[in-house]
Formats: sequence, C-alpha cells, structure tokens
Amino acid sequence: MKLTILGCYSATPRALNNTTSQVLEINNHMFLIDCGEGTQVQLRKHKIKFNRIKHIFISHLHGDHFFGLVGLISTFRLLTRETDLHIYGPKGIKEVVTLQMKLADSWTNYNLIFHELTSDKSEIIFEDEKVIVKTIPLDHRIYTNGFLFKEKEGERKLDINAVEEAQVDLAYYRKLKQGFDVVNEEGTIIKNETVTKAGIKPKSYAFCSDTKYKESIVPIIKNVSVLYHESTFLDKHENIAAKTKHSTAKEAASIAKQAQVGTLLLGHYSTRYDSLNDFKKEAQEVFDNVELTDDGKTFEF
Repeated sequence: MKLTILGCYSATPRALNNTTSQVLEINNHMFLIDCGEGTQVQLRKHKIKFNRIKHIFISHLHGDHFFGLVGLISTFRLLTRETDLHIYGPKGIKEVVTLQMKLADSWTNYNLIFHELTSDKSEIIFEDEKVIVKTIPLDHRIYTNGFLFKEKEGERKLDINAVEEAQVDLAYYRKLKQGFDVVNEEGTIIKNETVTKAGIKPKSYAFCSDTKYKESIVPIIKNVSVLYHESTFLDKHENIAAKTKHSTAKEAASIAKQAQVGTLLLGHYSTRYDSLNDFKKEAQEVFDNVELTDDGKTFEF
C-alpha cells in the first residue's frame, strides 16, 4: 500500500503549499482522494500516470477539496482518454461539474459516471474482488464523508507438512488456498484451518477529511492500518477548531488511540503555524505512532 500526498494544507493554495489531494495505491488500484486546486500539476510533478486513475473520491464541496476536479476532467479529455471515470462525492457534484462543461461546450469523450452520496450512515460505495470502499460520515459545516479503503482477505498459506500428513491430493491445493474444506485420498473431510495458515494480513486506509472531533467514527475505522485525520489546529486554538468544525492534533490522536490504528497521519494544517513539528509533538502526547504528511511526501506500508 502506497500513499502519495499531493497537497495537505487548508484553505488556499500558496507558492509552496497545496490544498488537499492524495493518491492511494492499494492492491493494483490507484485511487485519487480529493482534488484541490493544482492537483493535476502535482500529478505530473510526481510522475503519476493519469490513465491509471479510474476512481476519484471527493469528501465535500469546499473549494480546497475539489476545485481541481473540472480542470483534471478537461485535461483527460484533451489527452483523448477512453477509459471510464467514476466520481464519488456529495449530491450536487454532478451539477457543478456538468454545468461548467456545458457552458464551455467541453463534453468528455469518455464516460463520466457520478456516484452522488447523501447518506449520513456508513455505506459501501465501491467493491470488487480485491478492495472494498466505505464512507465515513464526518461532521463539518457542510455534508462531508471520509473514506475507508480495505483490502479483502487474500489466499491462505498451505502448511505443507500438515497437508501431506492429511494425504490431500495436489489437485485440491488451490481449493485449500481459497479457504475451502476438501476431501483427502481416503474420503475424509479435511478442515481448512487444520492444514492452512492465514495469508498476508489485509491492509486498510482511512481518510478523514475536514471534521470536528467525532468519536462515533471509531467503530468504523477500528484497527485500520493507517489513519489520515485532519489536524487543522493546535490545542491552543481548540476554540477556533470547535467553531469552524475542524480538529486539533490532540483530537486526531485521541481518535487514533480509541480506534487502535497502526499509524496516524496528520494533515490539513492551518498555515498560521511556523512549524509542523508542533502538530506531531502534541499528537504524540496521546498516541505514539504519528507521522506528518507534507506535499510530495510518499508513505509505503
């Protein structure tokens, strides 16, 4: 699982700071999460192939999270894209995008498929044989979702000594890896768990965009490998965080601790602060395994 941070600062883009956008590579999928202004420039800068992006997830309709979307869609058109593009986001995102395309007379030459979200409960919005994606309902000034990306259980590993001792024919090895019980050469049913071991532990990633402190998301993100949680403010500005429905670094760490996540990534920093290390220090007062995101930074898990 690989995560590339294209932008992780709040509000407005600056010369050296980009607004929210990131690319998640998980089990042969490449997902674009949020699409702030300048996203396509960042994609080029970090040599991410446009044609591999088939699914874009937009958390909410504040500009610093989606103003780059129409530009990216238009560039796909200029590059004569043919592959379908799926966009998941709040109700209204289709109207915003298609109105701009209509007025510019710039309809796509590929299928643009919108999946508009309205539920205030967690729901599955994408699933195939390898990955499942669910929403994480958040609490911001407008309708907002985070997204949970989870690998599905992979093949089990054979315990060769146990398999041979159980006298299972080679023809059934594939079935065992898939988790099925099988019949051995003597016609006895061999329980899968007696001759196999768990495969590689599936990885998971939770993206929690703009939100106030919300403990109700903890059961949804319980035990995820990696949690990205917004940390717009430091603790000394907790009153502003509450007023604007954002979180502090300590609050993000509290969510990480309660959910028993593997790693906490902080982001969506207010540019009022001089040092990002202050965010990490405050978070580590509550939760140990904290990393700071920054534009262009890549994480591999």
